[in-house]
Amino acid sequence: MPTYEYRCRKCGASFEINESVAQHEDAQHRCPNCQSTEVESLLSDFYARTSKKS
Repeated sequence: MPTYEYRCRKCGASFEINESVAQHEDAQHRCPNCQSTEVESLLSDFYARTSKKS
C-alpha cells in the first residue's frame, strides 16, 4: 500500500497515512495533532522494488 504525506494548513503538522489508491481518492483526512480537515497532500519521493536485477 502506498504511503501518502500530508501537512495541516492550520497547525503545520506533517503526517503520513498508508492507504490504497481508492481510499486516497475518497478520504477526508484529519490532522492527528489538531483534528483539522484543512490538510494538503505533499509531493514525496517513492521507489519501486522489482525482481529483476539491473
